[in-house]
Amino acid sequence: MPRHLSTLLAATGAAVLAAGLLAGPAGAINTYNGSPAPERTETGALLVLWDTNGDGLDDSFDWHCSGAMIDRDTFLTASHCIVGWSTNPSLDHFYVSLDQDVQGELDAAAALGLSGTAEAQYFVQHGEAVEGTGVADRGYRQAQSDPHDIAVVDFAGRSRTPANVWSFTPARLPAAGQLSALTSAQLNAAPWLTVGYGTEEAQTGGGKPSHPGGGTLLKATLGFNALTPTWIKLSMIESQGYGGACYGDSGGPNFVTLNGVMLLAGDTVTGDNPCYATTVVYRADTDSARSFLASYVQLP
Repeated sequence: MPRHLSTLLAATGAAVLAAGLLAGPAGAINTYNGSPAPERTETGALLVLWDTNGDGLDDSFDWHCSGAMIDRDTFLTASHCIVGWSTNPSLDHFYVSLDQDVQGELDAAAALGLSGTAEAQYFVQHGEAVEGTGVADRGYRQAQSDPHDIAVVDFAGRSRTPANVWSFTPARLPAAGQLSALTSAQLNAAPWLTVGYGTEEAQTGGGKPSHPGGGTLLKATLGFNALTPTWIKLSMIESQGYGGACYGDSGGPNFVTLNGVMLLAGDTVTGDNPCYATTVVYRADTDSARSFLASYVQLP
C-alpha cells in the first residue's frame, strides 16, 4: 500500500466516481501559486506507524495526511486517513507533528538507520511528533450524500500533547449551518485558503505521471465553486491565480475568512487526479460533522 495513495481508495470511491473526481486521496499543495505557510502553526502532518505485511510487527512509519489542531488536545483530519491500515487495527498508531518540514526529519532519521517503531520512538523522544488516539466517525462509509469523512487524533488524557511541544493557536470552527446561511455570491467573494503537506501536481517526463515532493507545509488560495449539503468544491485553476490540494493533503484544513474571522470550513477529502482543477472539502458546519466533533471539542 504506497504512501499517499492508500488513504482514500477505500474511503470515498463511490462519491468520487459519482462526482467525476479522482479515486485516490487528496494531497499536496500545488507548486504553482503555492507558498510556504509557517504562520499556520495549527496545521500538522499525520504520521502512521503500522504493520505493512501482516506479521504482527509495526514496520512502517511515515507521514500520510494533513490536519489541524482545533483545540489544545484535538487534531482534525479525515476518516480515510485513520482507517484501513494494518490487518489488526490494534497495531495502528497515530502521531501528529507540527514541524514545518516533516519529510526532512524523516530523512534525518532514515540516515541514522532508523525505521518502523524505532523511527517513531526517535520522533517522540526528539520532540518531532506526539502520539494520540485516532478516531474516525463511526458513520464513515462510501456514500455521496454524506461519507462522514471526518476524524480526530485525540490527545485527551495523554501525558504529552502537541501543546506541550509546539506553540499554536487552534483553528476556529464555523457555527452550525454557517456556510448554508450565505449566498453563492458571498461565498465567492470570501477568501479561501488550503494548507497541507501533500505532494506536487502531476509531472510528466515521457512516462507515467508522478507526484513528487511533499512533507513540507504549504498553502494556496482557492476560488469558491459550489456548496452542497456535504461538500465544498473549490477551484484550483492555475490561470485564475489559484492553487490547491494534492496527494497527502487529505484531512488538511480549508479556511474561509468571513467578516474578518478565519474559520476552518472543512477538511480536504479529494479532488481531480492530476491535482489541477478541483479541491473537494468535507464541511465542518453540518449537523453530521458537528455531532461527531461534539465529543471532542466545544463547538461554537
